[in-house]
Amino acid sequence: MNSHCETQKIMDEMINNSFLENKSYIANQKRLEIINEDDVEAYVGLKNLTIVDSGLKFVAHKAFLKNTNLQHINFTRNKLTSLSRKHFRHLDLSELILVGNPFTCSCDIMWIKTLQETKSSPETQDLYCLNESSKNIPLANLQIPNCGLPSANLAAPNLTVEEGKSVTLSCSVAGDPVPNLYWDVGNLVSKHMNETSHTQGSLRITNISSDDSGKQISCVAENLVGEDQDSVNLTVHFAPTITFLESPTSDHHWCIPFTVKGNPKPALQWFYNGAILNESKYICTKIHVTNHTEYHGCLQLDNPTHMNNGDYKLVAKNEYGKDEKQISAHFMGWPGIDDGTNPNYPDVIYEDYGTAANDIGDTTNRSNNIPSTDVADNTGREHLSVYAVVVIASVVGFCLLVMLFLLKLARHSKFGMKGFVLFHKIPLDG
Repeated sequence: MNSHCETQKIMDEMINNSFLENKSYIANQKRLEIINEDDVEAYVGLKNLTIVDSGLKFVAHKAFLKNTNLQHINFTRNKLTSLSRKHFRHLDLSELILVGNPFTCSCDIMWIKTLQETKSSPETQDLYCLNESSKNIPLANLQIPNCGLPSANLAAPNLTVEEGKSVTLSCSVAGDPVPNLYWDVGNLVSKHMNETSHTQGSLRITNISSDDSGKQISCVAENLVGEDQDSVNLTVHFAPTITFLESPTSDHHWCIPFTVKGNPKPALQWFYNGAILNESKYICTKIHVTNHTEYHGCLQLDNPTHMNNGDYKLVAKNEYGKDEKQISAHFMGWPGIDDGTNPNYPDVIYEDYGTAANDIGDTTNRSNNIPSTDVADNTGREHLSVYAVVVIASVVGFCLLVMLFLLKLARHSKFGMKGFVLFHKIPLDG
């Protein structure tokens, strides 16, 4: 059996002679018998590993622990008599070729048979093993008593819980060989601890965080042949929080952007200068992105004017509580009062311009005593008033021009307008 230094030397030569760092090929290395934990750990980018027609007999359980990018492994025609699935359980392998190895028929290699049976690829390998009579039999026909896949059964209560509460999950596993039980909680934020006794286990989660809503929790049973798991999704109910509310920005439309978290989905209500904001096709709430319990959107305004300047407050509410935030919005200056640079408008300007508000779940006011008006209607009436003023001013200006023209003609008449008298001059007596 070769030494660790000799194996490391072969591995180094393998990488150095490769054209690409993520692809390595070894052939006809009869002295290469063992791959230990630290032989390939430095090659974290390794994707393809091929060792063929060599003397490989043993692979350590953690040999590829740090080679998480491995996708293709080819150990064709080596000296492997056994191989554990623990070598590869953390890898996302698309190919594992083991043809031409003198495997011994045992429960230790039944996982290879199971892998072949569950592979989505129609191509199968002609794998054999030596039984107690030293007879070569196809791995596909291998039957080993008391050697099968395990099972996991997760007995969970209703996993819809309120933020800050606690919950306990129970799980049982079964199989022969007897499987190990462990919990896969992913990136669970909430504090948790587990207890395991033989084939029974429990997981207690305390002070549950709203950040864990939607996360999956799994109970896993694993033995020599393979693994099984049973999973549940955690749903956390919590009061709304407005995590983001900013002044309006202009794109295709004006938008007051916001982000709200809450579960169940919060109802949203807008207020304008203290009055409920009734939404319309000109002013409405848009939700652009939903991420489980988080909602990103904006209050969209089409062509707002100075009539829409003011304070906008958002209220988010569900059965567990509510949150509210307010911002000031300035779209344009008031004609004759503000040039657009001073956001401090006289309070009297806002009289009679309270606006209506929207709630995603309820767009009516019903019994609410807060005054409500429609900004879109006010804006329309304002535009009509402006047009009327412009027309009247034009007519008056035109009339003045005609009068001035006629006066000029009366004083310097060259067209025989003898009967045209604008001013009558009274003669002075004596």
